[in-house]
Amino acid sequence: MRILYFTRDYTPHDYRFLSALAGTPHRVYYLRLERSSRQVEDRSLPPEVEQVDWLGGQSPFKWKAVPALWLDLRKVLARLKPDIVHAGPVQSAAFLAALSGFQPLVSMSWGSDLLLEAQRTRWMNWVTRYTLHHTRVLVGDCQAVRQKAESLGFEGERVMLFPWGVDLQQFVPGAPGDLRSRLGWGEAFILLSLRSWEPVYGVDLVVRAFIRAARQIPDLRLLLLGGGSQAGMLRQLLAQHDLNDRVYFGRQTSQNELPHFCRAADVYLSASHSDGSSVSMMEALASGLPALVSDVPGNKEWITPEVQGWLFPDGDEDALVEGILQAYRQRGRLAEIGKAARRLAEQRADWTENFKVLLKAYDLARTGH
Repeated sequence: MRILYFTRDYTPHDYRFLSALAGTPHRVYYLRLERSSRQVEDRSLPPEVEQVDWLGGQSPFKWKAVPALWLDLRKVLARLKPDIVHAGPVQSAAFLAALSGFQPLVSMSWGSDLLLEAQRTRWMNWVTRYTLHHTRVLVGDCQAVRQKAESLGFEGERVMLFPWGVDLQQFVPGAPGDLRSRLGWGEAFILLSLRSWEPVYGVDLVVRAFIRAARQIPDLRLLLLGGGSQAGMLRQLLAQHDLNDRVYFGRQTSQNELPHFCRAADVYLSASHSDGSSVSMMEALASGLPALVSDVPGNKEWITPEVQGWLFPDGDEDALVEGILQAYRQRGRLAEIGKAARRLAEQRADWTENFKVLLKAYDLARTGH
C-alpha cells in the first residue's frame, strides 16, 4: 500500500508516526504543509520514508496560499497515486486533502483542532465541517474528540480512537541520576512542566501557582521545559518574586534527554486548557511520576484522583496551589502513586500496541470494514 502522510509541520508526534509506518511493508511518503519559525523536531526522517518536494513546506502556512497549494497538491496526488492519504490537523492539512477530492481520506485530529479551533470562528467551523464531510475515517486520541466530531455531524462508528502512546522501554521509573545534584536540588521537591509556553497550555497558571506555593514550601523547585510566546512574561513573573534560582528554564528537550528530567522530578504538572490524551503526561506516567493536571475531559480519561495523581478545576489558580500543597503533604505516598501511574501507562500508553489501531483505520477507510 502507498501511504501519503500529510501534516502541518514536523514535530515529535510526526516522527513517532512516520517511524512506526517505516517499520511496515507499506511505501510511505511524507508531505509537509509548512515550516514554522521554530524547530520542533531535530531527528531526521526515517530513511524508509520519502519526503515529497512541492510548493508547501517552506514557510509558515497562510490561508491566502490555499488556491496555489490546492493545485499543487492535486499534481502530487496524480503523480504518487497513493492508496491512502493520512492528513491532519483537521483545519490545515486535512482540509487541503479534502479540497483535493482524494479518497479514501483518513483525517487525524490533533485534539485542539476539534476541541478548540472548530468553534473559534464561523469560518473555522465551516472548514471543520467540510473536512469531516469529506473524511472516510477520523483518527483521534480520546473520547472528547469522538464526541466533538459527532456533534459536528460525523458518524461515531467511523472514528478510530487510540492514545498516541510512548516508548515504554525509554520512559521507565528509575534513579534520578545526577541532575538534582548538578542543580543543587538534592533534597528539593521538584515539579515538572513540559508544555509549550503558549496561552492554551496554561503554563502562566503553573508559574503563578508555583510562586504562591513556594512561599509555603521552601524546598519547592520547578523544572520548566519548553519554549513559546510567553517566555518573557514567565521570566518576568519569577524575577519579580526573586524565584529565578528555584526554577530551571530549559529549552524544548530532545526525546533522549527527556527521561532524565522525568526521573529527576517528584510530580508532573499541567494546567492545559485543552488536551486529548497528552503525550507528555503519558511520558511522565510511564516514568512513574504522579500527575497533577487540569480536569479537562482528556485528562479525566486518564487520572483517577488519589490513584495516579490529582485533578484540579481548569483555570482555577487557588485549586492548583492547593493541589501542589496536597502533593507535598502526601510526598510519603508518591512512590505508591508512581507505581499506579506506571501500571496505567503499561495498560493504555504502549505505542507499539496502540499504533496497530491506525493500520486498522486504514483498512476501514479502504474496505469499509
